[in-house]
Amino acid sequence: MTPVKRVNRFFMLATAPFIGLLLCLVLYRPSLTLDLETQKFLPVPGPLQTTDAIGRDLGLAKTSASSTTHAISTTAKLYRQTTATMGTLVDQARTQAARPEQIYNRRISSRLGFPYDVIDSSRITIELYRLNPGDYTGYAMKVKLKDQTAMTMSLPQKGLGSSETTLQAVSRYGAVAGINAGGFADQDGKRYPLSTTIVDGKYLTGFEPSYKDLSFVGMNKEGKLIGGKFNSRQQLDALEPRFGASFVPVLLQDGYKTEIPAKWQTAPRRAPRTAIGSYKDNQLLIVVAEGYNENGSSGATLEEIQDKLFKMGVIDAYNLDGGGSTSLIFKGRVVNKPSDGGLRPVPTSFLFFK
Repeated sequence: MTPVKRVNRFFMLATAPFIGLLLCLVLYRPSLTLDLETQKFLPVPGPLQTTDAIGRDLGLAKTSASSTTHAISTTAKLYRQTTATMGTLVDQARTQAARPEQIYNRRISSRLGFPYDVIDSSRITIELYRLNPGDYTGYAMKVKLKDQTAMTMSLPQKGLGSSETTLQAVSRYGAVAGINAGGFADQDGKRYPLSTTIVDGKYLTGFEPSYKDLSFVGMNKEGKLIGGKFNSRQQLDALEPRFGASFVPVLLQDGYKTEIPAKWQTAPRRAPRTAIGSYKDNQLLIVVAEGYNENGSSGATLEEIQDKLFKMGVIDAYNLDGGGSTSLIFKGRVVNKPSDGGLRPVPTSFLFFK
């Protein structure tokens, strides 16, 4: 572009606004008439609005704005009322939905009596009851897991082949309650868990198909009690076990009593017992029977424990290791009276956390 053209373009851009203003004055200039009496130029009546017309328009606009404001206010009020109503309906629906659960829980508790100690938090609720059916004495612990991580299974600090009391496990992990878990076998001065044992979703020594009367019992990833006999790892893996141990026998399945093997009816007939079961709402019930010796003259029979769990409305239940292994820890103290005179070191314990 030449210097002349640049100068011309600059003047065109600079004078464009003034030229536009002049055109507006020429094209839209109002007609004027001379008032001879006042010698003033007055606008000629034309398309421009009069003061009265402008006033009427302003009045209409004010009325319209007032109506719009009122409509908006009414809509906002209706919205708030609707929101409040919906909130009330949601609260009522939530209350109604929880009512069957509350009724069911009261029904369970009424069969157990009145808890003499309670642990309650956002993660777990544990109620401790005394049992005295007549032929034996013991305790029941009803557990509601609000968080699946509020329960786990521990191994001794020194690992496989070692053992520790349930009280030691409770103290070491900072748990609020605990019970003994699966059975064990002693070999070369070491104590090993029986059969299939799972900790943190991993098989401790691999999967072992159920044999004789042994069964697996534990918790899955959803915090539900699982158990029974498994012929293949695929069967057990399908339940997504998080932890669990093995012992004998199964006491209840799907709300029905299972047959107790003859051997376990008499070896011994009466003994300290630990059993764990679950209700249809997934709450747990743990029953611990007292016993001062293992010669069969104190404690409970498996049939008595099975019958107690059945009458309590438990759906599935499994016998855990008993005798001198039976341990119930609650708030840092030993609740039951161990038949060995003191707590027996065991390889696995179920722990509960606040």
